[in-house]
Amino acid sequence: MSLAQSDQERLCMMNPLDHEEFRRQGHMIIDFIANYYRDIEKYPVRSQVEPRYLHKRIPENAPYNPEPIETILQDVQNHIVPGLTHWLSPYHFAYYPANASIAASLGEILCTGFNVDGFNWMASPAATELENIVMDWLGKMLELPESFLFLGNGGGVIQGTTGDAVLCTVIAARDQLLNRIGRENIVKLVVYGSDQTHCSLHKAAKIAGIHPNNVRSVKTTKSMAFALSPDSLRSEIISDMEAGLIPLYLCATVGTTSSGAVDPVGPLCDVAADYGIWVHIDAAYAGSACICPEFRHFIDGVECANSFSFNPHKWLLTNLDCCCLWVKDPSALVNAFSTDSEYLKNTATDSKQVVDYKDWQVPLTRRFRAIKLWLVLRSYGVVNLRNYLRRHVEMAKHFEGLIAMDKRFEVVVPRKFSLVCFRISPSARVNGCSADDEESTANELNCKLLKSLNDSGRVCMTHAIVGGIYMIRFCIGQPLTDYRHIEMAWKVVQEYTDAMLGTYLK
Repeated sequence: MSLAQSDQERLCMMNPLDHEEFRRQGHMIIDFIANYYRDIEKYPVRSQVEPRYLHKRIPENAPYNPEPIETILQDVQNHIVPGLTHWLSPYHFAYYPANASIAASLGEILCTGFNVDGFNWMASPAATELENIVMDWLGKMLELPESFLFLGNGGGVIQGTTGDAVLCTVIAARDQLLNRIGRENIVKLVVYGSDQTHCSLHKAAKIAGIHPNNVRSVKTTKSMAFALSPDSLRSEIISDMEAGLIPLYLCATVGTTSSGAVDPVGPLCDVAADYGIWVHIDAAYAGSACICPEFRHFIDGVECANSFSFNPHKWLLTNLDCCCLWVKDPSALVNAFSTDSEYLKNTATDSKQVVDYKDWQVPLTRRFRAIKLWLVLRSYGVVNLRNYLRRHVEMAKHFEGLIAMDKRFEVVVPRKFSLVCFRISPSARVNGCSADDEESTANELNCKLLKSLNDSGRVCMTHAIVGGIYMIRFCIGQPLTDYRHIEMAWKVVQEYTDAMLGTYLK
């Protein structure tokens, strides 16, 4: 180690926030990430390592003496990058996208650099007030009714994930009802979703103390494109009430994880209103698209819901984590989550004029997430954000067209946004199997195809099973994805299908 390095390391330990050393190392990190984005197509999309691979490469104990950033970054390249599944790869079509952008990344740097904890207004006024403003900005972009905005006595809060949003609203609904009918009735409370609703509802209900037998997954059908039927919901509610149970909460989804299905928000809200049920709209993925006028109709009826959330970190150029939740009645959250410790109080003159976000969430501590969302909205503007979303939808239409040209494949459910669910069709007869065996054979083939695709490292996709059908999910939404990546991905699908069907035919 050179004397200069040794002196620098001693300086860092004496002053961990030395501005010149921060500048030097910061430039190195930015260069590293920039090169990562430049080279990301070269990496296998899904990590190819074996379990516990890193334990063989990283020492068992932390270093006793400091190590230079140059050495650490080299280890990141050699040991960490191989263990990553590259969510920002243009060939990553799995799950729903995890977005990033220059603006959001720089916003994260500001968030981390300021390192404020905005649990109440006094803890950092700018953190609270910017969040108020940004949530109203975004609410207006979605054309949410004023009752969801601060200017209409509602309000928005940035949570970490959809799971946080669902948990907070389940607890708020629970406490609001139990305060009226008595805490002993918690064993009678019922929450509702469909068999396509995200598993976060089940987790939230479990944490909130709802009996596991009182979480309803109402069956959906292909005839309704796997959306929740208002008639089926009403039947479940009536049955529960006849059994002496108490309906509490409905989670309706705009863009389900399995197939992108859209529950009919307005009609479901009408049913829920008849029984005093809290309605939450989970638009985690598809909510971003609803800033485009041509997609806004998918959340028609939201004015009748109690809460609404979506995740800009999925499809709106915002780095993880960022889930935006709006409620009509903020007092429902505050009453459920407020704490009254003396050391957390605002000044008397300010306490009724400001928002204390600690009372809108489960934890006390909270990051300054609003600043990265603010940078995204300002840096790209509504017009460019809309065009960004539309481009992905057009790519999905292009992928559908490619599928249509190969009669071995079919699109399983109607595409609404940028998710295409496809499979090798049962009509692609293999080994002369009977009609009764076609469906099970198709499921087996598609399962093997997906494994081959992901094992190759050339693309990454995931699957879903709806109505007994195993299908491959191809979701477009990464910032670096272009038409050439779509066409190359389709060629890879065809290549592995050719090889697999050839094996079956032998």
